[in-house]
Amino acid sequence: MEGFRKAFGRLPDPRAENARHDLLEVLFIALAAMLCGAESCSDMADFGQSKEELLRLFLRLEHGIPSHDTFSRVFRLLKPPAFENAFRRFMAAFAEANGLKLTGVVAVDGKALRGAYERGGKATPLQLVNVFVVDARMALAQQKAPGRNETAGALEVLELLSLEGCIVTADALHCHRAFAGAVLARGGNYVLAIKANRGRLFTAVTQQFARSGKRRVAEHVDPSSHDRHEARRVTIMRNTSLAAHYGFPGVVAVGRITSRRRLRGQRADAPVVRHYLLSKYVSPKRLLHITRSHWGIENRLHWVLDVHFTEDGNRARKDNAPENLATMRRLALNILRAHPDRASIRRKIKRAGWDDAFLSAILSHMR
Repeated sequence: MEGFRKAFGRLPDPRAENARHDLLEVLFIALAAMLCGAESCSDMADFGQSKEELLRLFLRLEHGIPSHDTFSRVFRLLKPPAFENAFRRFMAAFAEANGLKLTGVVAVDGKALRGAYERGGKATPLQLVNVFVVDARMALAQQKAPGRNETAGALEVLELLSLEGCIVTADALHCHRAFAGAVLARGGNYVLAIKANRGRLFTAVTQQFARSGKRRVAEHVDPSSHDRHEARRVTIMRNTSLAAHYGFPGVVAVGRITSRRRLRGQRADAPVVRHYLLSKYVSPKRLLHITRSHWGIENRLHWVLDVHFTEDGNRARKDNAPENLATMRRLALNILRAHPDRASIRRKIKRAGWDDAFLSAILSHMR
């Protein structure tokens, strides 16, 4: 509780001065409820009523358990930048206390909150940009994409971070000068996928591999599983001229990965070739690891949020509630994942709801 208080205690309370329930207590109950599977503000109020005796071990609760309207009002009124800043403060202290290194491969990708739309606007849900530390399996930051512009949202979230010791990965949408420059300015390096929409720059990259020149090559064959056989060939070449000729900051090497897949009993699929720009020269095996690690943001963050926290199905849509609740879900996921119990996230959520001792251990783990 002390770590939570230090990080969120400075958060400005947006409510009137005569608000009955302490802001920190409202947020703590909401977090504890999400650790147990709560999806809505009504769930949070129900959780508080059911677990009041346990919660009083951590909180004063001078005016009892807040109502669902109180939870709703708090999340609608909280300023997302301030709440996100408190989240990052908490994660920095939490990672240090638990020996987690928030460095290595850092993936950036967008995610829509598909339920966060007003009636009649189903085609335009809220769009967030997430930052995920792959090795630590921790959500590091999120930022609302202004006007659903993921490119602008990514630039804004990078400005909030220190990226020393990090290699930032992103899909081809973010392969542009501003993104690369922002990563370098924050002390990081990048591995960016590049596609044909980059025009002459993409042509220059592909032509380099067509010419003779010094290169390093590695091959990797995955053991046959799920009725398929996959092989990948990685090639990397140094190239410092792209930065000068095309104004793309920091490029020192280009990479190519050729993937071949064959399903059991069928002919092999056509090879898939992907190209990358690198601001740091790495070995072919390391490049393959980095590019494969990028998908951790889909498999270990976005998928888990949708399946175990039903994020896509959440209909919170008023004011700042969608963005703030998304931040709270990421906080709950990080805490559950950092707990040393080796059970799955699904089992941890269920056990926290059933077993007060296990829930207390998780809450106490937030030192």
